[in-house]
Amino acid sequence: MAKKWSNQNLPGALHYVTGNVINRIPIFKRHTCCEGFLEVLAELLNKWQSKLICYVVMPDHFHLIVNPRDGEIQGFAGALKSLTAKKMVEITGGQMFRLKVPDKDGSIHQVWQESFKAVPLWSGWMISQKINYIHANPVKALLVKSARDYKWSSFRAFYNDSNEPLPVDHDWWWPDDAEKLSKATKELGWRTYHHRDGKKTTPDPTNQLKKN
Repeated sequence: MAKKWSNQNLPGALHYVTGNVINRIPIFKRHTCCEGFLEVLAELLNKWQSKLICYVVMPDHFHLIVNPRDGEIQGFAGALKSLTAKKMVEITGGQMFRLKVPDKDGSIHQVWQESFKAVPLWSGWMISQKINYIHANPVKALLVKSARDYKWSSFRAFYNDSNEPLPVDHDWWWPDDAEKLSKATKELGWRTYHHRDGKKTTPDPTNQLKKN
């Protein structure tokens, strides 16, 4: 997907978010770290007024799809990384994350890589592809044989209405999402983005929202 689509605040869209632990340290092999991450995520979803569609916590990274009502995915992802970093330092003692030289803001630990990736989603195929990718991650990594057997993903919550380890929203959209998305894409000038057989296509991203 083109870079212009990444890390944009796009009200009305779902957002696929990825975060990697610094130096890919596998801290989430510890169940206490997984529990702590999901605890912080649950609190943030409530405070930020956001819908959680699916997620997976892998040994050294996470993926999730979320829909913050205000569309401020940059702020949401930043808050998630900041709050979970504090939690991981608290749980582990922080020695593995200690910086050789304190950061400019005085921080002495770094848990996450500097950058994050957030990609907006709205069409059915985009959303389905990412949901399947997220739930298949542990299987592809050979952590389990079946996605339903991985403890730290939303597979059971998504397909079986389980509340473990963290419930998800089955109503993905806010009432005004179609209007917000249409306005946001026009303001950003994202009218034409796909080329096929030498021809440009101009899809309406709000069509999928109107169908739901």
